[in-house]
Amino acid sequence: MSTTPTPSELADRLEEEQLRELGERMIMKPAFYHLCNGEQSLGVPPNRGPMRRPLLMGDDPRLPAMPAAPTLLDFFRYRFAPQQQHLLQSARLARENGLPEKMVLACLLHDIAVVGFIRADHGYWGAQLLEPYVDEEVSWAIRMHQALRFFPDESVGYEYPETYRKIFGEDYVPDPYVVADYERARKHRWYMSARMICVNDLYSFDTSTVVELEEFEDVVGRHFRQPPEGLGNDNTPASHMWRTLIRPCNAL
Repeated sequence: MSTTPTPSELADRLEEEQLRELGERMIMKPAFYHLCNGEQSLGVPPNRGPMRRPLLMGDDPRLPAMPAAPTLLDFFRYRFAPQQQHLLQSARLARENGLPEKMVLACLLHDIAVVGFIRADHGYWGAQLLEPYVDEEVSWAIRMHQALRFFPDESVGYEYPETYRKIFGEDYVPDPYVVADYERARKHRWYMSARMICVNDLYSFDTSTVVELEEFEDVVGRHFRQPPEGLGNDNTPASHMWRTLIRPCNAL
């Protein structure tokens, strides 16, 4: 008789191990987590009744530990790793298509919010996360690619993605603010920079191909302004966002 644990049993064991690592600390999932589940709730109230335990504040032992002065590449390794192939393959395509290095960086980072922070309005969130550290053209292009991806441009061979028809439906119409940003972007001097993100965005990336992060270390080193004290410790308008990625389950 086989004694190999089932996937469910392995998941239960992992959860038990994680709980042991947390010790007496209690994790309070943020209100946004419950909203995403269709609930208007704060979850279990802390320190009431039988749940009188201290809340988690600080490093979460369930996540890989981050260095004291984390770099962008550290975030790729320890926070973005499960989903980063889409970014890496898009950046490789941009390089093969002869884009300038800073636009290769833009393609490498265009969905950074999706893989590490939030899906909704990911272009806007991603641009805000990156603005203190990249060329203004790069952050602008990342912000505006969110709107441009819904609109074709025959001059560069960009068609409305077939993937969107499948996941959003044939009758999907972008929100008015997306349409308005598209119209503004069309008249902007950096329009083609944002459009090039769309052109090199692999909507169905190759799951059998593995691109290594090291392939773009030189591009990051030349075009990303890494703060010596580490992302999250440098007192910029985006520092709190990087800290949230480091410790996403802090109670407050």
